[in-house]
Amino acid sequence: MSERKVLTKYYPPDFDPSKITRQRGPKNAGPKLMTVRLMAPFSMKCTHCGEFIYKGRKFNARKETTDEKYYNIAIFRFYIRCTRCSGEITFKTDPKNMDYECERGAKRNFEPWREAKLNEETEEERLDRLEREEAERDAMKELETKVLDAKTEMAIADALDEIRSRNARIEKADRDGTTTTVTPDPVDDRRKRQEEEDAEAARQAFASRSMPDLGEEIIEDDVVDMPVTLPPVATFSKKPKQKKNLGAALGIKKKSSSSSSPPPAPAPQVKAPAPPSKLSSMLLAGYDSDDDSAKSSSLLVAGYDSDDD
Repeated sequence: MSERKVLTKYYPPDFDPSKITRQRGPKNAGPKLMTVRLMAPFSMKCTHCGEFIYKGRKFNARKETTDEKYYNIAIFRFYIRCTRCSGEITFKTDPKNMDYECERGAKRNFEPWREAKLNEETEEERLDRLEREEAERDAMKELETKVLDAKTEMAIADALDEIRSRNARIEKADRDGTTTTVTPDPVDDRRKRQEEEDAEAARQAFASRSMPDLGEEIIEDDVVDMPVTLPPVATFSKKPKQKKNLGAALGIKKKSSSSSSPPPAPAPQVKAPAPPSKLSSMLLAGYDSDDDSAKSSSLLVAGYDSDDD
């Protein structure tokens, strides 16, 4: 890499530094242009050669400040060239939609999510629509109010014309010395007649209607002053349920708990068993011996049978 670091420069033999003069050209009166490094903000297709330029490809672009503004936000225009045919492509910023807008030299590729976003109503469009609807609603309301006022004025004017014509007929009759009767309105007469008929029908219906006999008994004053005697109220007392002496029925005697306790009730008489015979007592005396246990039991049974006999 040392060969790239040139410390000295070549000067030709006929070089004359006095001939080098500083020159100032005319200033550019057009819009100010700057060279910037940027990336393609969207994928596009060149209209000159059909080359596709993907989003994010880097370009050396010329930046121009336009006279257009959106809510005092400056709008910039950028110039780039196609990578295949070097055709000029122009696009500018769009602060309203927070995006970029392609002007010429290329066509932006279709983006479905962008179409859905563009179809949505923005806040500014919503405000304009609400103002428009409110103005239309006010216009309709104003028209309805005007129609109602016109109908009311026409009715008032008709009533005034009728009153004026009636007063004119009366004045003319009084001036001529003749009496005239004002013809009543047939609608009012019909209404009054109908009301009178309805009132008469209601009066007759209520007059012919008799109150039903409820069969009420006339109470005298003497009966009212008599004291009222109430029937005795039946009372019920709870009696304890007597317990059955099951032990006495089985022949079991209870031992007395203490001498102070009352004597127990006499148990029902049970037939006492017969006293054992002499032979059974002798057999019972030798019952404890292990050898003669079976023999003793058989003799005891035999002796029991003999006692019963």
